[in-house]
Amino acid sequence: MSDALQPPQTQTTQPGSEQEMRPRPESAMAQYRGASRLERKVALISGGDSGIGRAVAVGFAKEGAHVAITYLNEHEDAQETLELVAQAGARCIAVAGDIGNSDFCREVARQVVGEFGRIDILVNNAAEQHVVERLEDLQDEQLERTFRTNIFGQFYLTRAVLPHMTDGGAIINTTSVTAYKGSPTLVDYASTKGAIVAFTRSLSEQLLPRGIRVNGVAPGPVWTPLIPASFTEDKTASHGASAPMKRAGQPDEIAPCYIFLASEDASYMSGQILHPNGGTVVNG
Repeated sequence: MSDALQPPQTQTTQPGSEQEMRPRPESAMAQYRGASRLERKVALISGGDSGIGRAVAVGFAKEGAHVAITYLNEHEDAQETLELVAQAGARCIAVAGDIGNSDFCREVARQVVGEFGRIDILVNNAAEQHVVERLEDLQDEQLERTFRTNIFGQFYLTRAVLPHMTDGGAIINTTSVTAYKGSPTLVDYASTKGAIVAFTRSLSEQLLPRGIRVNGVAPGPVWTPLIPASFTEDKTASHGASAPMKRAGQPDEIAPCYIFLASEDASYMSGQILHPNGGTVVNG
C-alpha cells in the first residue's frame, strides 16, 4: 500500500505480541528523563508487558517507583519489560493471569504487597477488542468476555488493591477516544470504555475522602500489539490515518499522562480524563 503508515501485518491472538510487530512500538521511554516524581512509590500496572503499559512501567521506574505488572500470556514481552525497568534502576515483578478473574486479582494484590509492602499507584490498563461489523453478529461469549476484561477487570483489581492503598494513593484508568466518538465496528469495546469513564468519575467521588485520587487517560489511535491483533492487514497499515495528526501515536507519547496523574504534580486533579489522541477534540 503506497499510503501505508506502517507495514501491513496481522496477528492471530489477542492481546498481541510486541515482539512480532514491525516496526516495533516506541515503548522503552528511551528519551525520557525522570525527576524523582515517584520516589519510593510502588505501582501496579495491568497489561504492563507491552505497548502503553510497558511505557508507563518504564516511565514510573525512571521517576523512582518500583513496579509490578500483570499480563495474560505474553511471556517474552513481559520479560523485556522487566529488563527495561531494571535498567531504569527499579525493582519489578510480573504476574501472569487473567484480570477478568477476581481470584487472580486478589492473588496479584497479595503478591505485590508481599514483595513491596504496599501499593501506592494502580494503573488499570489491560483490555481487548474484537471487530464485529453488525450487532446481530456479536456473540454472547464475546460480549461477556470484552466486558469481563475491560471493565469487570478494573472493578476486580481496584477492589483487591484498595485495602492496601492509603492516603496519597492514585488510581489511573485507561479508557479510549471511542468512549467519546463511538466505533461502528467495536461497539462492545467502546461501550466498556464509556463505562470506564463513569467508573472513574464515580470512584473519584467515593475515594476522595480517603485521600485517593482517581483519574483516567483516553488515548486515540496508538501503535500497540492490540492493533495487528484486532484488524486486517490493510486496516493495520492505515491505523492512525483518521487522527488529525494523520498518524498513530507511540506508547512513549502517551505514558507521560500517567506519570503526571500519578505524581504530586496532579495533586488537585481527580475524576478527570486526559486525551492524548492526536488532536481529536472531544468533550469530557
